[in-house]
Parts: sequence; structure tokens; C-alpha cells
Amino acid sequence: MERFKRIFLIVIDSAGMGAMPDAAEYGDHGVDTLGHIDQTVEHLDLPHMGRLGLGNLKALRHVAPAERPLGYFCPLREASHSKDTMTGHWEMMGILTTTPFKTFSENGFPPELIAELEERCGKQVIGNRAESGTVILDELGEEEIYGGKMIVYTSADSVLQICGNEETFDLANLYRCCEIAREITMKPEWKVGRVIARPYVGMHRGEFRRTDNRRDYALKPTGRTALNVLKDAGLDVISVGKINDIFVGEGITEALHSKSSVHGMEQTLEIAQRDDWKGLCFVNLVDFDALWGHRRNPVGYGEELERFDVGLGKLLEAVREDDLVIITADHGNDPTYTGTDHTREKVPMLAYSPSFRGAGALPEQACFAVLGATICHNFGLAMPEGTIGTSLLDQLS
Repeated sequence: MERFKRIFLIVIDSAGMGAMPDAAEYGDHGVDTLGHIDQTVEHLDLPHMGRLGLGNLKALRHVAPAERPLGYFCPLREASHSKDTMTGHWEMMGILTTTPFKTFSENGFPPELIAELEERCGKQVIGNRAESGTVILDELGEEEIYGGKMIVYTSADSVLQICGNEETFDLANLYRCCEIAREITMKPEWKVGRVIARPYVGMHRGEFRRTDNRRDYALKPTGRTALNVLKDAGLDVISVGKINDIFVGEGITEALHSKSSVHGMEQTLEIAQRDDWKGLCFVNLVDFDALWGHRRNPVGYGEELERFDVGLGKLLEAVREDDLVIITADHGNDPTYTGTDHTREKVPMLAYSPSFRGAGALPEQACFAVLGATICHNFGLAMPEGTIGTSLLDQLS
């Protein structure tokens, strides 16, 4: 019989906690998302994360170690050869990625790809370079709107992103063009991890604002994951935020779209108050990464952490004796570092249940997949063949 009836796995997207041993190989020297935010901002109030042991796990100026932490905690290393969202989430559920996805940050997408995209979408492409989404939108938004063109850009990640004004481009047409781009980029030489629709509103420079109608078109996982195992066993797998996009619906039984990270926590609280499910609630809170990490805004990131902590406090009050809450991240995105790329970092794991009779530090883990393995073990299930990860369930006493 399972120890926990319901497990909440909450991903604070990009909340890394210090450089991986191989970070320099990725161009990341001395990166530390949470540490540098803590050092940079004047105020950071995270009482509920502190109660779970965040200050015990990592020395922080604003979060003191809890004398009696409520949870178990440890750092997780990423075993996969990457630092992107999709690879990190896939690894949580057991998939080791040894070959990174294609990136086009140096020279943009090849002319042959752009030509096929233009012909099939019926729009001239502008942009085609690695750039911050807000920067390229401010620069080219008016040309896209008034010239009937299409902004295509990438980043240091394996992504092809298309901007579209919701009024003049039309959401349905933007999604259609992204589906075409996803089909085109299935060719091995052009295979990117994700195609992302980036809708926005506003008609003139200075007033453009991206909306929450973003849609991700990801590659399917390269194998079965813990999510497939849970679903096949008749358990609920409820996704909040972009989890459903990251796994292309594989192993998901119910998918909820979030308007923001605050909304994502509100949805999670509502799920916790329901009585009609048993299994996993898998949550991604993307604003930390998209709004603050990539835009190199440590103050905004810190304020988002405080908003999350308020939502976490409400969730901790709502969870039941047989619930388990795990908080983690998928990579780093140090808002004090150069450039706008993710950063190669360890991530925290904070675990809490009202049923815990113990608490404290666990050893550093060699992969994110301990999460999926622990969840499967709890329900008496084996991880899929070929996956990685060793359960921590017996250590969560």
C-alpha cells in the first residue's frame, strides 16, 4: 500500500542553487541563481521555504536555517548533457539525455529552413537570430504588424520561436505556423527541442506585451517515463502550467494551463482541496525563468519567489496527512550572469508531508530522476526499462 495518496511535484522553473562541477564546459562560471538573488536584493522574505529547510540546504543572507526544519532536503545534480527545460523535466521522470538538442544561436536558422517556412506559412520571416524575446519584439513588432511579416528567433536553448500579434496575425494562424515549423524541424539536421508560439498585444513600440496564450510544441519524450507508468496503473497525473507541453501529453490524464506562476499555485491549491483524485500533480511555474531569469532581473525574480512562498504557505495548510509535497527546479538561470541563457546548476529538493516524523539533510543526489523513481516506488510501481533514478522513499521517514 502506498505511503502517500497524493504527491505534488512543484518545479520553480530555473531556481538553481549553484554551479555544477562541469558548469565551465557550458560557459557558466560561478553561477548561482538563488545565491546571487539573495546577495543582490535588499529584501527576500521566504518564511515557508525556510520552514522546509531552504536556509539549512543553502547558506542565504535572508533565509536563516530552521532550528527544526519540517522537511527533508538535498541538492540534485543533472546527469543529462544539457541545461534546458525539456531535458531537465524529462530527467526528473527517468530519461537521460546524452546528446543535446540542436541549437542555432550562432548564425540563426539556415536559409533552406527559413525558405520552406516562408513558403508554407505565406509570410516573410524577419529576425532569425538569437535574441531576447522582449528585445526583438520591441525592435521588429511594428514591421511584423504593418508589413504582414513574421518574427522568428531563437536563443541559446534548442528552440524556434515565432511572435504573432493576437489582433493582426491571429492566434489560430500563429498556432498553424508553429505547427508547420514543428513539422519542418523534425528533420534530423534541424531538430530543435521546442517550437514556441509567442503571442503579444499592442500596436506600437513601447506598448507591446506578451500574453499568456503561449504554446509549446515539444518533441515527444525519447522513451517511456514515470508518467506513463502512473497513468497505465490507473492513477491520476494532473499537469499544471507547461508540463503537458513538455511531455506532449504523454502520461498526462488532466492538463491545466496557467496564466502566471501565481495562478499556477492557485490551481495547485484548488487541486489539493479536491477529493476526486489519487496520484501525481506535476506543476511548472515558468515566470521565474521567462520573466526574470532570461531578462536578468534579480529583483523581479526575488519578488516572484516571495509570491510563490505565499502560495506555498496556503498549500502547506491544505495538504493532508497522506500527501507529499516536493519542490525542485529544472536548471538554473542566474539573473546576475552575463547573456540571457540558462545556467548549468544543481537544483534544490525540498520534501514535506504532515506525516513526517523526521526531517533534515539527505545526501546530494547524482540525477534529477530520483524524483520519478521515488514517486513510482510510493505507488508500488517500477520505473520503465532503460530509465535512471533510485528512489528516496525509504529516506523520507
